[in-house]
Amino acid sequence: MVGTRREFLLGGLALLGAGAVGRPAFAQASSFFAGTAVDNGVTFRATNFAKIDKRWHRQVVKYFSSEPIGTVVVDTRHHFLYLIMENKTAIRYGVGVGREGFKWFGRATIDSKSLWPRWTPPPEMRKRHPELPEFVAGGSPKNPLGPRAMYLHRDGVDTGYRFHGTLEPWSIGKDASSGCIRMFNEDAIDLYQRCPIGTAVQVLPHIADQAPQAPQATEVTAVE
Repeated sequence: MVGTRREFLLGGLALLGAGAVGRPAFAQASSFFAGTAVDNGVTFRATNFAKIDKRWHRQVVKYFSSEPIGTVVVDTRHHFLYLIMENKTAIRYGVGVGREGFKWFGRATIDSKSLWPRWTPPPEMRKRHPELPEFVAGGSPKNPLGPRAMYLHRDGVDTGYRFHGTLEPWSIGKDASSGCIRMFNEDAIDLYQRCPIGTAVQVLPHIADQAPQAPQATEVTAVE
């Protein structure tokens, strides 16, 4: 049976919605998944972490910073997200960050969160890609946000950026998104449950020597 044009367009959302650069061949992409998992009644493809470089695996590391416990710090240059914990430690997650032309940094807060969020392409994205649908339902296997979204606000205003899952686990550790911070779906679920509304976020410059210093930014050192 020949697929409809809408089905064809939805099939490309993983690329357009998240701005990936270079999609692996189907067989190679499939190797990044291993079976399925169920979350809140939704079945999704589980990440094959045996295929993932261990540097991107979630792990507890030594972390020295003046930021308060519970703060989320994103080091975009090295593609890591840190949740600061007690005793100079942090949970470190591998992430995908904004590609060239979509990088951002500064302070924000997690002002809202969503389980299996609906994805609504922003107007500027639909302008670039008018073939995109108005929205993709939460829980859809074509939804590029995955199982969780944490919405980043600054001074009460939505920045348009989120922490969220991904349909493309191979993009973790790369500059591949339209500015949002991508995580393995399992890591997005984990971070979601650890970060209450109001969690402070600091996104560090992607290339520190080419970007102005973020207000109140602090020097961060992380050591495994």
